[in-house]
Amino acid sequence: MEPTVSCIGSFGEIRSMFLFNIVTGNYQHILALAFAVNEINQDPHLLPNITLGFRVYDTCLNAWWTNHAAVELISSWNSWVPNYKCDIQDNLLVVIEELTSYFSDEIQNIFGVYKIPQITHGFSSVERRGAKLLPIYQMSPNGSHQYKGIIQLLHHFKWRWVGFFAANEEILEWFVKEMLPEFSKRGICLAAMESFTSINYDADKDGFMISSITFYNKLINNKANVLIFYGDSRTTIPLRWLLNQEFKQKMHQPKGKVWILTIGLELKNIARGKSWEVQDFHGALSFTLHSNELQGFQQFIQNRNPYSHNGDDFIKEFWVEAFGCSFQDSVQGHLSGHICTGEEKLDNLPEHVFPTSVTGQSYSIYNAVYAVAHALHTMYSTISQTKAVMKGERRNLHEQQLWQVNRILKSVSFNNAGEEVRFDENGELVAGFDIINWVTFPNESFIGVRVGKMDPWAPPDETFSINEDAIVWHNWFNKAQPLSVCNANCQPGYRKKKKEGEPFCCYDCIPCPKGWISDKEDLDNCFKCPEDQYPNEDQNFCISKTVTFLSYDEPLGLGLATCAFSFSLITVLILGVFLKHRETPIVKANNRNLTYTLLISLLLCFLSALLFIGRPEKVTCLLRQTAFGIIFTMAVSAVLAKTVTVVLAFMATQPGSRIQKWMRKKMTSFIVLSCTVLQAGICLVWLATSPPFPDTDLHSMLKDILLQCNESSPTMFYLVLSFMGFLAIVGFVVAFFARKLPDRFNEAKYISFSMLVFCIVWLAFVPNYLSTKGKSMVALEIYSIFVSSMGLLGCLFSPKCYIILLRPELNKKECFLRKKH
Repeated sequence: MEPTVSCIGSFGEIRSMFLFNIVTGNYQHILALAFAVNEINQDPHLLPNITLGFRVYDTCLNAWWTNHAAVELISSWNSWVPNYKCDIQDNLLVVIEELTSYFSDEIQNIFGVYKIPQITHGFSSVERRGAKLLPIYQMSPNGSHQYKGIIQLLHHFKWRWVGFFAANEEILEWFVKEMLPEFSKRGICLAAMESFTSINYDADKDGFMISSITFYNKLINNKANVLIFYGDSRTTIPLRWLLNQEFKQKMHQPKGKVWILTIGLELKNIARGKSWEVQDFHGALSFTLHSNELQGFQQFIQNRNPYSHNGDDFIKEFWVEAFGCSFQDSVQGHLSGHICTGEEKLDNLPEHVFPTSVTGQSYSIYNAVYAVAHALHTMYSTISQTKAVMKGERRNLHEQQLWQVNRILKSVSFNNAGEEVRFDENGELVAGFDIINWVTFPNESFIGVRVGKMDPWAPPDETFSINEDAIVWHNWFNKAQPLSVCNANCQPGYRKKKKEGEPFCCYDCIPCPKGWISDKEDLDNCFKCPEDQYPNEDQNFCISKTVTFLSYDEPLGLGLATCAFSFSLITVLILGVFLKHRETPIVKANNRNLTYTLLISLLLCFLSALLFIGRPEKVTCLLRQTAFGIIFTMAVSAVLAKTVTVVLAFMATQPGSRIQKWMRKKMTSFIVLSCTVLQAGICLVWLATSPPFPDTDLHSMLKDILLQCNESSPTMFYLVLSFMGFLAIVGFVVAFFARKLPDRFNEAKYISFSMLVFCIVWLAFVPNYLSTKGKSMVALEIYSIFVSSMGLLGCLFSPKCYIILLRPELNKKECFLRKKH
C-alpha cells in the first residue's frame, strides 16, 4: 500500500508578473512536508507496512491552474479524467492546501464532492465562512483570536489611534461588524479604515493615479503612527505599488510607521524587487503561526543537494535563485554567473533568503502530515482490533478510508516537538501565535526576531506576553517606543473631556475639581481620595492625613497646660492670703465662706482645662463638659450669692429686721447648692441618655484626622451653657442695680464688671465654637475658661488683695463703717 498525501499550495514557481519568483520563500514548506513524510515512513510504530508519498502542485495564483490541479488529483496518473482511477498505488487520502489562496473555495468544493478529507495550512480567512460539503481542518487558530491578540498588543503599548487596511471589502465589512466593537471596548479608535479595492483600477491612468494618491494619504499621511494591515502575498501587489520608489517620489517624504502585519504577510514574500525599500517595514510587528524547532530538521536541510535528490523538481530552481548560479544543463539562472556545484550550503544563506529556523507555515505543514498519520494509525488500529475489515480489493478498502479519516481527524490528538496538537469543535487548531519584530538593514536584508506570543488557550494571566526590550523600532522614532494617540495623553491630575463631533479617542484634558484626583493617564473621571487621605497640590496622588489632637507635646498644648497650672497657683496663693487674713474685715465682708467656695471653684475651673488637653479617651470625654459645667455653675452661683448678700445687706437698715434672717449662711448655701445640684442633674441626664464619646473626624480638615470628643447631644451641651449663662446674666443684673449703693467698699460694682466680662466671653464663644474645628476649637474653649475665670478672679479679688497686702491700714472695721456721702 502506497497512499499519497497531496498538497495544493503556492509552493512552486510563481509566474505572476507582479510577484516575481518567490520560490525561495516557500521552499522550506516543501522541505517540511518531505521531512515529515520521511520521519513517518522511518517510524516502525506509527504506520507499519504503509508508505506515504506526496505530490506538490502550484496554483500560480490562477483559477485555471487551481482547478486543473484539483481535477488531476482525482484522475488517473497521466490521464485527465475525473472520477476514473485504475491505479493500485498513488491512492489519494488527504489534500493539504494553502488556505490563503483566493481560489480555496473552488478547491474545497471539488474535493468535497468526492468526500476527500482536506487540511488547510496558512491563515484562516475570516471572510470565507460558507457551508462546506465536508469539514475542513485548519492548521491555524480562528482568525478572531489574532485580532484579539492585536487588541492586546495595542492596549499594552497604549496605542489608541491606529489605521486599518484590508485586502478587500469583504474583510473590511467583517472587521467593522465583528471586531470594531471589540476595539472600541478597549478604547481604541480607527484613524482610517480602507481596503485596497477602493483604488480605481480602470484604464484611465490619471484616475488610477488620483485614487492611488488619495489612498496613499490615508495610508501613510494620517496622524496614526500604527497601521494594521490584513492580507496575504497576493494583496501585497497594490502595497508594493504604493511604496515603490517611483510612486513615492511624487509624494511628500513619508514619516515612519509601526506596521502590524497579520498572518500571511511574511516580509520575505513582499519585500522583493529593485524598486522596493524594505526599510519601510523596519521595526514592524508581525503575527505569525506558532512554530517550534524540529529535531533533525537542520541536518535534513544541510543534506539537500540538487544532484542527489531525484524527484525534487523545485530544488534546482531554488538553487539558481538562492545562490545566483546556473546549471550547465539548464538555461535557467544567471548565465553570466558562476556554475552551481551543489556544494553550496543552505545554512549559509541569509535569513531573508532562506530561513533556517522553522517558520509557522512550515510547522503547520509538518503537523498537518502528522495529523494524517495519526488518523491513519487510529483507523488501522481500530480495524485490526475489531476485525471488521474483510479481505478485499485494496481500492475498495481505501474508498472506505476516506470516510474514516475524515471522522477520525475530528478527535485526533498527539504530541509533536513537545507540544500537543489537536483541533477544536470547529476543526480549527488549538494553538497560539508568535509575535515577530522585523529588523531591516541597509543592504535590503532583514531578520525576524520573536519578541512575544499570544495564546488564547492559556490561563488569563499568560494569554499575552511581549519582551519590550527586544523590540527594535523604526528610525523615525529615535529608538524610543512610539506613541499613537489622537492627542496627548491627559496627565495625572486631569481628566478627559470629549470633543464634540470627534471619535472618543480625541478629547480635551481638564483639571480635576478641587479635592479630587486622577492618579493615572487618560482617566475618564477624577475620584476622591479615601477618607484617611487627601489630594496633593497637583491632584495626582493621595497623601495620608495626619492624626491630630491637642497634645502636651506641641507648643499650644504645653502653653495652655502651663497657663492652667500658673492660674491655679495664683488662685491657691490668693486662697492662702484670705485664709491667713480670715479675721480681717475685708475678708469677713460678704460672707467669707462664699469667698472660699468661689476660690476653690475657680481653682477647679483652671484645673478642668487639663481635661481638654491630650488624646481623647472615654473617661476624659465623659468628664470634660460635665465637670466644666458643674464647676463653673458653682462659681457663678457663688458670685450670684455674694451679689444677693450685698443687696440684702444694704436693705437691712433696721435692727431686728426680718431681712437679716435671710442673710444667714443658709441663704447663700441654698443658692450655691440648689444651682449646682440643678446643673448636676442636667449633666446626669446628658450622661444617661446620650453621653459624649471619643470620635474621629475625617472630613472637617483637609489634611488632618481630628481626634475629638463628640458631645453626642448638642442640645444637652447648649442647655448646660444656657443654664450657666442664665445664672451669669441674673448675677450681672442684680449687681448692676446694686453698684451705686453707698459704701466705702461696695463689692457689687466689681461683681457687675466681672459678670459682664463673663457674659461677653461665653456669648462670643458660641459662634466661634460652631465655626472652629479640631484642636483650635478645643483651644478656644480652654481660652474661654481661662479668660472668664481670670475675669472673676481679677475683678473680685485683686482689689481685696491690694488692700490686704499693700494697704493694711484700710483693712479696719471703722473704715468700712464710715459712710460715703
